Amino acid sequence: MAEPHPSTGGGRGGPGRINPADRGQLKRHPVRLRRIAALFAPHKATIAVVVLLISAASVIGLAQPFLVRAIIDRALPEKDIGLLLWLAGGLIAVAAATALLGVVQTWLATAMGQRVMHALRTSMFTHLQRQSLGFFTRTRSGDVQSRLTHDISGMQAVITSTATSVASNLTTAVATAIAMVALSPRLSALSLLVIPPAVWFSRRVALLRRDVTSARQAGLAGLHGQVEEGLSVSGIRLAKTLGTTGRNAGKFTDSSARLIDLELRSQLAGRWRMATMTIIFAAIPALIYLAAGLPGAGMSIGTLVAFTALQGTIFRPVMGLLDVGVQWVTAMALFSRIFEYLDLAPGITAPANPVPLDPARVRGDVRFEGVGFAYDGGPEVLRGIDLALPAGSTTAIVGPTGSGKSTLGSLLPRLHDASSGRVTIDGVDVRDIAPDVLARIVGVVSQETYLVHASIRDNLRLAAPEATDAQSWDALAAAQIADLVAGLPDGLDTVVGARGYRFSGGEQQRIAIARTVLRNPRVLLLDEATSALDNTTEAAVQAALDRIAVGRTTLTIAHRLSTVEAADQLAVLSGGSIVEVGTPSSLLAAGGAYARLVAAGGELQTA
Repeated sequence: MAEPHPSTGGGRGGPGRINPADRGQLKRHPVRLRRIAALFAPHKATIAVVVLLISAASVIGLAQPFLVRAIIDRALPEKDIGLLLWLAGGLIAVAAATALLGVVQTWLATAMGQRVMHALRTSMFTHLQRQSLGFFTRTRSGDVQSRLTHDISGMQAVITSTATSVASNLTTAVATAIAMVALSPRLSALSLLVIPPAVWFSRRVALLRRDVTSARQAGLAGLHGQVEEGLSVSGIRLAKTLGTTGRNAGKFTDSSARLIDLELRSQLAGRWRMATMTIIFAAIPALIYLAAGLPGAGMSIGTLVAFTALQGTIFRPVMGLLDVGVQWVTAMALFSRIFEYLDLAPGITAPANPVPLDPARVRGDVRFEGVGFAYDGGPEVLRGIDLALPAGSTTAIVGPTGSGKSTLGSLLPRLHDASSGRVTIDGVDVRDIAPDVLARIVGVVSQETYLVHASIRDNLRLAAPEATDAQSWDALAAAQIADLVAGLPDGLDTVVGARGYRFSGGEQQRIAIARTVLRNPRVLLLDEATSALDNTTEAAVQAALDRIAVGRTTLTIAHRLSTVEAADQLAVLSGGSIVEVGTPSSLLAAGGAYARLVAAGGELQTA
């Protein structure tokens, strides 16, 4: 599993300080505010209502200190029960109103955030599916998953928490400041002198503790890594065979000793912070009480209590607003990572005006015409490939390791596109065929079988969603695995397990073959389909392949002599070029490249 991006998981940057990784991401892929605004454009009304609710809740909440002042200064001294009931009811009404507004605001903001995330998730998933195979071979799957899940999920916090908290903190701070001035301009001036240094000092202590805690967490992570590596079966075997047990123990001792100091500093920083906060929160009201008690202050007890309550509530929103810069960069970094993938140009694009082809009427005449190919602008892997595969024939491609056999095969279903030349089916360039039509024309059975964690029926219907059970059984029979499936307690409803672990390699391969048969392609690509199997299993799978190849144009990427000797023609690749073409028997008799491959070990080498 990929680790969460630091921006979304309280990572290296921490509260109050911008994560350098976020700065780097924004430098690599800047984000335009207009693009972000476009995501929220359909939700303008919701945003306006949310802001209105936040402002209303902040303003209504400020009524509480004034109600308290009235209770203390009037209702209680005058023993006015009626007024007291009204004021007490007002306190309850204020609490209920702010709570209700908070629920509605959270519901609206969350719903909006989920819709935006849904749009981004589906856009990114759809866009990534259009990327070429090369993108996925050079990109870690964990990074793709992280951006599709962690980063987009992290945006939920940005949309529903960060954005709303900024609005809430701003309105609360402004409204509270106005109310404080209304209650006592003199005490408000005192607060303006006391609050800024108190906020500054609180942040300094928090950052100090954060840095110490981060160092402690890093030390613990390193210690855990040493335990995992040094006390696993493989780690113990390596340590004993290399004689490093003493060295490993010494490294572990040093790491553990460093944690003593870090743990002490972390705990003391926490205590120091708590002690500092206690003093600050005690000192501020004390100064207010002192100022209120000076001669000439002329302040009622109710006003003093109300002002003290307001002064206590302004501290939190001010602290929250100080982190707006960090929250902004974090949010922009999340958008940057998502847009970076959305801006990737697909390596293989669908034709704007595809040539209409009916898969049922395709003959299957395949040609490689002057084909060349290079990975990402590197040196050519294939050059000048000219090869004709007559409809209904079987062609085998052989060659030494690195000759380009699998690369050549991958051009037929457009897993890659030729850098030069073209690949045609019935005279139509495969780049001019709609992707879904090409997938129905060209069926692929490769060495790496992939079965999803679902039933056999569901795996088969990936190729043909409308297939009936009778058609599924026919496909399984063609792949010579129908008897095995029929003998299972759940038959077609048997769950294959993650990547098909409930079945052997040969059984997985034959289920995959049945899936291809169900699609009924006119052209069949067999890419090292039996190379990972033992001789007995290979014979069973090869028999299934031979059966389904009848009447189809078949291109076989081969590594064993047994898989090519029945081919109608054989092409030998060497250094990215075709050096021989002919029947297997004629090439063997000619004593050329093919004969040398066979003589090298009785079988062909894997590409």
